[in-house]
Amino acid sequence: MAELGKLARFQALLTEELRQLMTVQASDRVWQMPFAAALASGLPLLIAAYFDRLTYGLVASIGALVFLYLPSTPLSHRMVSLMACSFGMIACYTLGLMSHLYPPSMMPVIVFIAILVTMVCRFYNIGPPSSLFFIMAAAIGAYSPIALPQLPLMVGIFTMGCLLACLVGFVYSVYMLRRHAPKPVPHLQAPTFDYVVLDAVIIGIAVGVSLAAAQLLHLEKAYWVPVSCMAVIQGASLRAVWTKQLHRLIGTVIGLLLSWGLLSLPLNQWSLSITMMVLTFLIELIVVRHYAFAVILITPLTILLAEAATLGHGSPSLLIQARFIDTMLGCAIGLAGAVCLHSPGFRAAAGELLRRLIRLPPIP
Repeated sequence: MAELGKLARFQALLTEELRQLMTVQASDRVWQMPFAAALASGLPLLIAAYFDRLTYGLVASIGALVFLYLPSTPLSHRMVSLMACSFGMIACYTLGLMSHLYPPSMMPVIVFIAILVTMVCRFYNIGPPSSLFFIMAAAIGAYSPIALPQLPLMVGIFTMGCLLACLVGFVYSVYMLRRHAPKPVPHLQAPTFDYVVLDAVIIGIAVGVSLAAAQLLHLEKAYWVPVSCMAVIQGASLRAVWTKQLHRLIGTVIGLLLSWGLLSLPLNQWSLSITMMVLTFLIELIVVRHYAFAVILITPLTILLAEAATLGHGSPSLLIQARFIDTMLGCAIGLAGAVCLHSPGFRAAAGELLRRLIRLPPIP
């Protein structure tokens, strides 16, 4: 009887996991938003293809991802929010580039960025993708092979991508606000120490541990490890984290197969730019409906963003294998960090220790 009960519970758990995996969420997102996002990230690539400077276009395209932080509020609030996020993205990318010049500083810099950005996003209630793209910009910058004299140039190109995204966001907002009323500016909730500070420290340490593990394993260009960790650990509950990890792993496996197919094609600068624009459009159309389906497309997009400049100089199979290992490692550490993040006992002990370190009075 006990074995039958365990089997029934396992079947019920498997059924629930399949239901979560197959559920498609309803969304009111209109096609203009994914189109504008694809335009913001694709224009730098097209301009770079024209001038035969694909590397510059890829850097600007990463900066243009800031468009995805555009809220649905009145125009003035939209543009202030987008420009503030642009400043944050530029700062994170710059710090990442600087840490590359002195590799031992890479992990402390990424931890600092993860903690600070998470605090700011939680304090100002910045919704998805929240701190993810800030960490992604910093991680890609940290693994960019540049010399010190090139740093101002790369930061300037990244900044131009952010400014282009702001311009596209302004035109898109003017167009959409003529057809749809804006949503009201949300009121900021009173911040709590645990939600803003404690959670940010735990998340930042988990991201740092993921990068340290990648370095100890001597993973080459392991920028995707802390990004995967951050993407998984941000769930609102342990159940949400588990579901997101499962979606990410399944989506990544299928996405890597798609990536291998794309990398095997004889892509030139123009076809590569168009492919990335199409991927961005489809991702933003799908991600609010089903995360795993979106990850299938996110995987090749991120590989192309970070590796397109060196395509043809190595084996696609080795690149796919490296990204799979990065994702598995990042998701595993992200899940472990989420267990700590949502454990009442761990939170109580960590919160008390953190309060002592920064000399705050204990909770009565």
